[in-house]
Amino acid sequence: MIVTGANTGLGFQAAAMFAAKGADVVLACRDEAKAESAVARIMERLPVGSVRAARLDLADLDSVRAFADDFANRQDRLDVLVNNGGVMWPPLSRTAQGFEVQFGTNHLGHFALTGRLLPLLLRTPAARVTTVTSLAQVTGRIDFEDMHWYERRYSTGAAYAQSKLANMMFALELDRKLRAVGSHVVSTASHPGWTFTDLTRHSPAVLRRASPFIGMPPEVGALTTMRAATDPDAPGGSYWGPARLFGTKGHPAPARIPRRARDIVAAARLWAESTRLTGVRYPLAASTG
Repeated sequence: MIVTGANTGLGFQAAAMFAAKGADVVLACRDEAKAESAVARIMERLPVGSVRAARLDLADLDSVRAFADDFANRQDRLDVLVNNGGVMWPPLSRTAQGFEVQFGTNHLGHFALTGRLLPLLLRTPAARVTTVTSLAQVTGRIDFEDMHWYERRYSTGAAYAQSKLANMMFALELDRKLRAVGSHVVSTASHPGWTFTDLTRHSPAVLRRASPFIGMPPEVGALTTMRAATDPDAPGGSYWGPARLFGTKGHPAPARIPRRARDIVAAARLWAESTRLTGVRYPLAASTG
């Protein structure tokens, strides 16, 4: 199993839970030192499975390619890919390829990673891809004319919401494409509700102060990801979030997919644009069963 952004927060907790149940887990992280520290913390829990760190910078498509190539050379299967890593509300900045950092990291990095790892997923029975999105997608809009904020005045919140809507649209479009060719690979999505993690470090001070008291701890917030990634009764195209308080707290339950995320025309356009920007084409054909 691969979990991106697994050195802290939701990703760390998911990786630790996987390892506790006997999975061989790769913590795919940008900061190698933090990733190795996370591996050590998981090993202190005496996991049944194995844990290792690998460098993956989702904000650099060259790093994505290098990670995927190295993983494919080491492994002959991939049971679960959890697209968890990301950034939230940073100042305007650019990825290595010049994309707005939230869209480039949260969506395009995972789009490229999933496409490059898809051959392994297709070879693995009952393989799954789970993409972690956010309730912020409800306010998101995909601005196809200026996705990377070259022309508009930058709004860090709107950029984050766009990236999270893209995550949801990607998960659903991937499911549609997989089903269209009769593939066994399952694509699901999840969101953690209001969970307190390091991802909030760029948020307004009032939210940073309130989150530890109001938000769920990461080990609870990660349960929606675990449900989407491991439950055999969680079908392709399903979306999981906390059950209570308008999806902000509680244990996993099916979540409502926002209207914009269900727009299949926009999703197809987003897929085509993501293919153009990343140069990654998905090896999907009717024979992939």
